[in-house]
Amino acid sequence: MAIDTQAISAIGFPCSACGGPTRFDADSQRLKCDYCGTDQPIENVLLAPKEHRLTDDDADETAGTDWGVAQQAMQCEQCGGQSLIPATQTAASCVFCGSPKVLVQQGSRSIRPESVIPFRLSVKAAAERFYAWKRKRWFVPNAFKKGDIDAKLTGIYVPYWTFDAETTSVYSAEVGVHHYRTVTKTRTVNGKTERYTEQERYTVWHSTSGVYGRSFDDVLVPASGQYDAELLEKLGNFDLAQLLPYKPEYLSGFIAERYSVSRADGWQRAEERMHETLSKEIRSKIGGDEIRGLRIGTDYGDRTFKHLLLPVWNARYVYKAKPYRFMVNGQTGLVSGRVPRSGVKITLFVLVCLAVVLGAIGLYIAYGSNASV
Repeated sequence: MAIDTQAISAIGFPCSACGGPTRFDADSQRLKCDYCGTDQPIENVLLAPKEHRLTDDDADETAGTDWGVAQQAMQCEQCGGQSLIPATQTAASCVFCGSPKVLVQQGSRSIRPESVIPFRLSVKAAAERFYAWKRKRWFVPNAFKKGDIDAKLTGIYVPYWTFDAETTSVYSAEVGVHHYRTVTKTRTVNGKTERYTEQERYTVWHSTSGVYGRSFDDVLVPASGQYDAELLEKLGNFDLAQLLPYKPEYLSGFIAERYSVSRADGWQRAEERMHETLSKEIRSKIGGDEIRGLRIGTDYGDRTFKHLLLPVWNARYVYKAKPYRFMVNGQTGLVSGRVPRSGVKITLFVLVCLAVVLGAIGLYIAYGSNASV
């Protein structure tokens, strides 16, 4: 697989041996010199990630903006993506869509994350994960499945919010329970009328209500506006127990995306997810065979949030003149992506399914005809 790594030179963390630039190395979890190969540790204090009280006042949303090294904001003319890189560096192309036109933006103040999960997966390992992943895809052209692709693989720290809440929900609904009774009916078989019995279902409804309590911890919401939301959602199996306090050394050699989803919008998305979870769990608690008219009123108390950076290997490639994207979780190696489809394979699959269905219908008709004789 032809992989082109796109990263920036490290600035501000010179090698202790030769003075050359160093980058964060995912394999050793240390800074490694580009020139002499010397590595050096990153001093860190193991502190629990700080939880902030969530209020409806966004006045303090940008309280932390010092990233530890001078940053400049880069914006793509093509897709609007915004990233942060060291102030003395330039970017030749957009890390999101590959567009060659990237403009420096004045005023690079941006929310500085307080926690980070450093890259655990090297660029080579990320490429291997993608290669193994694409070999297992269904309905893709064989040439794509077995061949190499020319991909630009970039290590990006994607911003996220996490939200916690203690919820109390008051609910009411009507519950339907299915019952069955035996009924006698008539039918004509071979010109003769006969009587037969069958089970007829009916539903008995009754009202129910109650109170349901639930704690939510670390509901993860991407603060990125530049990615396919569905693909990014599939990468959400980060182990947040490995969060470390933010240090600029972790970003050396990588790119960080700016926060583009506000805290208020992030909370709204988290609340929607919490409501979906509550609705599903309350329905399970109510039980019955059918539920109608479910009404849920929820109080969200003790709300807290964190802002953090999580590692993602992002890549785009072109197959038969059409662009595609894939991402690899920089901590766990989980892959999420778009792939080309084979029209021939999909058509054959549909024809096989139709043949199976038609065969089953034919057997049913034959069996039913024999049973009525």
